[in-house]
Amino acid sequence: MGDVAPEQSVNEQDAVQPAPEPVEAEPERLISPPADPSQEPPFTHTRASGFWAAVVGGLLVLVLLIVFILENGQRASVSFFGAHGHLPEGVALLLAAVIGGLVVVIAAVARILELRRRATRQRRQTLPAGRARRSRRGGRRAQRGGSQAG
Repeated sequence: MGDVAPEQSVNEQDAVQPAPEPVEAEPERLISPPADPSQEPPFTHTRASGFWAAVVGGLLVLVLLIVFILENGQRASVSFFGAHGHLPEGVALLLAAVIGGLVVVIAAVARILELRRRATRQRRQTLPAGRARRSRRGGRRAQRGGSQAG
């Protein structure tokens, strides 16, 4: 009659799928510099190229400022600590921005000096007593007790 063994009656849902094969990661390839200097890229970043980019960027900003000043030429009344005057509106706004920038620079310089003082103080505390101070003229030679004469 229906002599079908349970092992032979397989539904599509019960089908055994093969286990997925593990995917091997590609080994990391280290990029080593070329042995031949002619194989190096011809354009690299240098201080001069960074300076040049800064000059070009600065000139573009100046052009935008000139356009801003020329478009805002209406006279504006300006009062500052009792001083009164009339300036073109663009010049007055530019002057306000420059004064604000100077305030930020003064605050930044004060913070940098504070951090340098703190770093110097910490360096003196962590170094042994003999190495904490060096002679400014002699450098290492004066510290070792060597002579200055040559």
